[in-house]
Amino acid sequence: MKRIYFLISVVAILASCNSKTEMSTTNPLLQDFSNNYQAAPFDKIKTENFVPAFKTLIEESENKINAIANCSETPTFDNTIIALEESSMKLNRVSSIFYNLNSAETNSEMQKAAQIISPLLTEHESKTTLNVALFERIKALYNDMDNQNYSAEQITVITNYYKDFVRNGANLSETDKKHFVEIKKELSSLSLTFDDNLLHETNAFSLNITDEKDLAGLPQYVINAAKEEADNQNKEGWIFTLNYPSYVPFMQYSANRELREKMFKAYTSRANHNDKYDNKANVVKIANLRLELANILGYKTYADYALEERMALTPEKVNNFIKNLHNASRPFAEKEIAEVATLAKKEGFTGELQRWDFSYYSEKLKAEKYGFNEEMVKPYFELEKVSKGIFDLSNMLYGITFKEVTNIPTYNKDVKTFEVYSSDNKFISLLYMDFFPRESKQGGAWMTEYCSQSNINGKSIRPHVSIVCNFTKPTQDTPSLLTFSEVTTFLHEFGHALHGMLTQCTYPSVSGTSVYRDFVELPSQIMENFAVKKEWLDMFAVHYKTGEKIPQDLIEKIIKAQNFQAGYSQERQLSFGMNDMSWHSINKPFNGDVVEFEKKAMSATELFPEVKGSLMSSSFSHIFAGGYASGYYGYKWAEVLDADAFSVFEKNGIFNKEIANSFYENILSKGGSEHPSKLYKQFRGQEPTVDALLERSGLK
Repeated sequence: MKRIYFLISVVAILASCNSKTEMSTTNPLLQDFSNNYQAAPFDKIKTENFVPAFKTLIEESENKINAIANCSETPTFDNTIIALEESSMKLNRVSSIFYNLNSAETNSEMQKAAQIISPLLTEHESKTTLNVALFERIKALYNDMDNQNYSAEQITVITNYYKDFVRNGANLSETDKKHFVEIKKELSSLSLTFDDNLLHETNAFSLNITDEKDLAGLPQYVINAAKEEADNQNKEGWIFTLNYPSYVPFMQYSANRELREKMFKAYTSRANHNDKYDNKANVVKIANLRLELANILGYKTYADYALEERMALTPEKVNNFIKNLHNASRPFAEKEIAEVATLAKKEGFTGELQRWDFSYYSEKLKAEKYGFNEEMVKPYFELEKVSKGIFDLSNMLYGITFKEVTNIPTYNKDVKTFEVYSSDNKFISLLYMDFFPRESKQGGAWMTEYCSQSNINGKSIRPHVSIVCNFTKPTQDTPSLLTFSEVTTFLHEFGHALHGMLTQCTYPSVSGTSVYRDFVELPSQIMENFAVKKEWLDMFAVHYKTGEKIPQDLIEKIIKAQNFQAGYSQERQLSFGMNDMSWHSINKPFNGDVVEFEKKAMSATELFPEVKGSLMSSSFSHIFAGGYASGYYGYKWAEVLDADAFSVFEKNGIFNKEIANSFYENILSKGGSEHPSKLYKQFRGQEPTVDALLERSGLK
């Protein structure tokens, strides 16, 4: 789908702020959301509504915050903490709507608006955390916690507020406070620019094949999708893009080595072309500004600053964690590369195996070793059936049910909406699911929310959760058929969604996925385990044409192939973590070559010859535009947790209600209301170990 462009300039956006009274009655973002469940009114929102809405809501929030700070009464939890929680609820809702749209349904005017809005929000946040009178009230409550009968959640909320204020400059001098604010504003703008550049670069490239012989090796479903893409663009032949459902199967199956190389170099060189969309300068600016921010607060590196609020706590612990997993996986990875090279040679390949050869020959090797490839399973993974399978799994584990509804406004015709109910038929969440790629959407897959759960003073607000993916699109004669990897991704994001939907906290600042970065992936990654469980696959996997159940021998092939190239996969994931930690462990401003820096950072995991022009950092949006700076290791950290935790399910039965209820009670419902280490031990009964992960991956 082509992007929707609204005919309005930034000048016009700013000019629309003339009358607050008029604006509040016409701007849908400033009115009460009166539709079902007070859902976001996507059918009424226009791009020009956002800037004026943010200005009004920021002013309203600041007035409330100033009233809290200047309150003459002795600080109490109610008149300070609860008041703060409630002071920005509307602003937070509109922020979630805006930034989610900017990722899932953006356009040029929205991107321009983001460059106006982000500095406004950063300044608002800084005004709050640098408000001396407000900090004194929070500090008084923090210092008096031992004398009060607070709940565990209230203690967490007070502690979080106190730490947030300190970590955002509350104890700095006035001069340093001003500098701190300017750094945060610039970082906010740079992150947006980074993402905008990456989206442009992803959309800018396409491979237009007009000679049918260049389609050799590609499965028919891939060819059909490419043909439909060409038709949509009014072009001859077949078009392949850098979006995941197009790029990945092309690299796995295309017999044309020259075209694989072209696709690979286009993908791995995004935002690294020394032009206006190049991100190398942004990478350096972001890394240096983060270092400067950390230094102002008294930390040696940004990693020291960021990891203080993680389960890992220190860079040393993270680096040792990565090193230990690297030592375990490296011998296996080298053996796996050698296996692929041997197979390639047997297939007639001569010369040195390159990166653009690896997926192609790996797929052949997997088929040879296990009789399994992605094309074999796709007919059994129709998206609608997989969705039902995941819904049924969630029902078996947690008793929840899903009802598709069409009376909830959406931002795109492809978005589906569901009401989610508990086992006793109580409404617990709205769920949006947005599955297919389009030019207006960032790549990848993610879970987010449009409304946070809370229950302050008995006023229950249930969450509005969204899953956004880039799955294989349906064609005129074929429904959306998922690869096994896409099924796993769906389970992963649904695990995040369960964390968001099943939360039962009181305060929105700790509800749902508002947890440590290296803990947030536990609920998502534990769901991935079901992808290779026969009991679950038997529930839904049927051939989209014949209705035949997935053959048992094919399930066995999936199970046997689950650890295929586990060493290589782990090395690749660890290389991302090494790159992240290197950029955020600099202790002096960096002014060198980005390519050489990255090369050194990832050298320990290198398995292939260098490819000139390829650069990961320029497209590494997780750390330069997302929230994973000094936190990418968290995926592997959570893998340790999920392997350890899922071993309990396996021991007692993967659908065991008692174990599932314990996971719900101790993990999913608690959000960030208590320290994750405590929550995990309450579920597991002990500290996690890496043993279960290494055993599950076949690396022990």
